[in-house]
Amino acid sequence: MSEQLKVPTMEEMMAEGRQPEYLFWVGSAGAFDDRAKKITKAFVKLLNKANVDFAVLGTEESDSGDAAKRAGNEFLFQMQAMTNIEVMNMYEIKKIITTDPHDYNTLKNEYPGLGGNYEVYHHTQFLKQLISEGKIKVKESEFKGKNVTFHDPCYLGRANEVFEAPRDLIDTLGVNFKEMKRNQRRSLCCGAGGAQMFKEPEKGDKDVNVLRTEDALETNPKVIITACPFCNTMMTDGVKAKEKEDAIEVLDIAELIANTQDL
Repeated sequence: MSEQLKVPTMEEMMAEGRQPEYLFWVGSAGAFDDRAKKITKAFVKLLNKANVDFAVLGTEESDSGDAAKRAGNEFLFQMQAMTNIEVMNMYEIKKIITTDPHDYNTLKNEYPGLGGNYEVYHHTQFLKQLISEGKIKVKESEFKGKNVTFHDPCYLGRANEVFEAPRDLIDTLGVNFKEMKRNQRRSLCCGAGGAQMFKEPEKGDKDVNVLRTEDALETNPKVIITACPFCNTMMTDGVKAKEKEDAIEVLDIAELIANTQDL
């Protein structure tokens, strides 16, 4: 229900002489992909519920440049990054939250070398903080007691060592959490990283996302939990390839937390 969402832009905030504490970096997937937009909305509802002082860049946000860099186009990456850094530094942004591990990794680790120094949080880290501060109280989930598993996004887990935050959130839901055989540092990629999302896979015995979905199916889940819009797409496609879409949902952790708030 978009009319209930409060999503101020940095421009509006500055016009009122206000400096929000956080920038919510929506990311290209979160802004344009229909499935990822639902994750964006769920997260914004949680930010609103917790009265977080945040704003977005809106039309002033450009792609972070992650895909260009991974695909080897360093020139395009630097152009996109410099444009974003110029805008963010103009607004004197200090803290950023994002639902996309690719953007999290790029903003946190690659922007400093180009003059963009920010405190960057992935939404699983930020939600954990809100819950520990009592700003969000997780009530019973409709998935209470159901089997769930979690797929570690490469750019959150192996690249940035963020393993605990999503699992701590899952623990609050009262679900029956089963790890896949390959998890945390040994997790298998969903197949979308490194700009692979935007091309057809090379010939082989099996698509990576189907292989990863098979890992998930071994846990007999009702829900495959993700924490990345790209992983969400790949696991959803994997579930469809296995013709299990009637039995298994693929949901972002933010959607599950929002579900407990009746948001």
